[in-house]
Amino acid sequence: MKLRKKWQDVIFLSFVVLFGGILIYAVVNIGEWFVNSKDTLEEIEKIQENVLIEEQDNTETEIIEPQEEILEDNPYWDYVKMNLINVDFTELKDVNTDVVGWIEVKGTNINYPFVQGKDNEYYLSHSFNKSYNKAGWVFLDYRNQGTDNKNTIIYAHGRNDKTMFGSLKNIFSNGWLKNKDNYVVRISTETENSLWQVFSVYKIPTTSDYLQVDFINDDEFWKFGKRLKDRSAFDFGTVVEKTDRILTLSTCYNNSEKVVLHAKLIKRSTK
Repeated sequence: MKLRKKWQDVIFLSFVVLFGGILIYAVVNIGEWFVNSKDTLEEIEKIQENVLIEEQDNTETEIIEPQEEILEDNPYWDYVKMNLINVDFTELKDVNTDVVGWIEVKGTNINYPFVQGKDNEYYLSHSFNKSYNKAGWVFLDYRNQGTDNKNTIIYAHGRNDKTMFGSLKNIFSNGWLKNKDNYVVRISTETENSLWQVFSVYKIPTTSDYLQVDFINDDEFWKFGKRLKDRSAFDFGTVVEKTDRILTLSTCYNNSEKVVLHAKLIKRSTK
């Protein structure tokens, strides 16, 4: 009996140690999440207070008209009347020389500078000021040359506090979809300001087939664009043509799915 009781005590103690360890691990991770969130919000607030953002076009503004004829009531004609955003990168460069642009997505909280590292790993765990932070930052694919590639790809974590690309999940809400003013993305870089029209949004199991940057020829690109459009959970009434440039935003929806938004360039101006 004594031996049996001894083994019962050992088993009980093992369970206590195991669950105690799990509890401590959970508490530490939750605490770290809140600290990361606080630091990220403070970083965003500081940036948005100190950076000058203007809405303006200039004499170098170019409207990219579709090769196929589109109807007069297509929202494209309203979008191209929107002003571009122009960002002064002086203050941002003083903090981080990796900064390459600024992105604004209508109907979301996304209104941040984005950076570009030497790989696609560093800014998954570092903030804009390069401090260690699991919230990461918004970053351009290391393979892209600015926004000049046929497919420009920008990533960020899908944070539950709606920072970074956390609010990109808004694109599946009825409120976002019902408002056509949301179907645009504005970007400013040191050399170009641009406006992009959304043509596809979807959730997809983790894959990399939408992350191609360059293409062998126009036909390959056209097939790529058509595949992205066909995946869309909503019909935006626009098509992808061989001469287009695409913007891709990608973030996690959960542990097994990604949220993806694609837009095409419709207006730009050099700086």
